[in-house]
Amino acid sequence: HELKTAVAKAKGRTFQKTVRDLLLGTFPSLTNDDIRSTSMGASGEDVLLSAVAREKFRYSIECKSRHGIAVYSWLEQRADGAYPPIVFAKANHKEPIVILYAKDFLKLFHE
Repeated sequence: HELKTAVAKAKGRTFQKTVRDLLLGTFPSLTNDDIRSTSMGASGEDVLLSAVAREKFRYSIECKSRHGIAVYSWLEQRADGAYPPIVFAKANHKEPIVILYAKDFLKLFHE
């Protein structure tokens, strides 16, 4: 069980760094001091943004890396190549959410 937990934490840590790197690539004026991956188990956001970064990207980041996530099949239903796919989804008694590929979302912010 301990090995499984350690592997899961390492996978999560790697994904947080991937998200950090995607953001740094989107905002080349920002540095590693502006966008930081937090330690595993820390409370709050998974990727911390400086005040300067927060002006450019006004979202609170939670990272989840899982073996299988059903929403990929939803996106693939719309992946005809003409336009980037986007999914609007809603659970009972919840607010609607939007799902799209990270690269398509971050294109909205490119400096």
